[in-house]
Amino acid sequence: MQARSRRWLVAIAIAVAAIGCVGTPESGGDTARSSALPAPPDPPDNPTTPAKAALGKKLFFDPRLSGDGSMACQGCHYRHLGWTDGLALSRKVGGGMNTRHTPSVYNTGYYTSWYWDGRAKTLEGQVTAAWKAQIGADPARAAAVIAAVPAYQAEFQAVFGVAPNAENTAQALAAFLRTLNSGESPWDRYTAGDKTAVPADALAGYELFNGKAGCAGCHKPPLFSDGQFHNVGLEAGKANPDPGRFAVTKDPRDLSAFKTPSLRSVAISGPYFHDGSVGSLDAAVRYMASGGKADANKSGLLVDRKLADKEIAQLLAFLETLTSHERFEPPKVP
Repeated sequence: MQARSRRWLVAIAIAVAAIGCVGTPESGGDTARSSALPAPPDPPDNPTTPAKAALGKKLFFDPRLSGDGSMACQGCHYRHLGWTDGLALSRKVGGGMNTRHTPSVYNTGYYTSWYWDGRAKTLEGQVTAAWKAQIGADPARAAAVIAAVPAYQAEFQAVFGVAPNAENTAQALAAFLRTLNSGESPWDRYTAGDKTAVPADALAGYELFNGKAGCAGCHKPPLFSDGQFHNVGLEAGKANPDPGRFAVTKDPRDLSAFKTPSLRSVAISGPYFHDGSVGSLDAAVRYMASGGKADANKSGLLVDRKLADKEIAQLLAFLETLTSHERFEPPKVP
């Protein structure tokens, strides 16, 4: 697991060096990417272009993609909530409830697997799976509905050279999602040289984050995630514990392990954890700092850090500096 984490972080570091850490406007997300982040990698069969991302943005906000026309992809992902929905668990089209908390789609293009258990191997695959399961669609039928809209027909012809279908609709959506990257946060401005960008408590919190609190063991910059899977004890004592990553790998070491979420904009993206069981960031930090619940498979990185209330407050002050406020304009859906 540590070797995979190192490879993942090295790939990001190489991309940063190659690009020179320069933020660039993304037409789909209407934002300048943080100078701390490289451009997300594109798959060879679906390179991101401004026109494709703009098309995907419209589709993301269009409820006609759903099985009954009632819910857009955006119905679970709101910009002001850090591209989550603010709910512990969300309801699907058709009335069923999800068993896991809606993950943020912020910076989703940087990951190498998707969902809390990492079962989707491509972002396009994740989009298609959510299209079916969350908004209850038959992708081929939904694409036919989109194809009947003249403006969409023209855009798909311009971008893909063919009419809308299930595959290229998912590709357009994925291209848009790869533009939803964090802009400059106060912490980014501080690390870029603006020493007035964050308060003293946040600086003390950063020292704790990297030292006594042990947070950086899993939440590694620039995404503040290692992209790996860890058991933090939240399933302990449940009658039917969620198997987490184990359902994908069948490796007993992955029982109830879930992907490390990014901490960028974490202050606005609660509730927290894979089950949405913790309502405030303060409570989430206290849970992790305490070492979590006893679980035979819990990560060895999770131990009681014996933090004082003042130290918890300093950690929270640091985490709040990771919030960015990009400009975002909802699209005009044809």
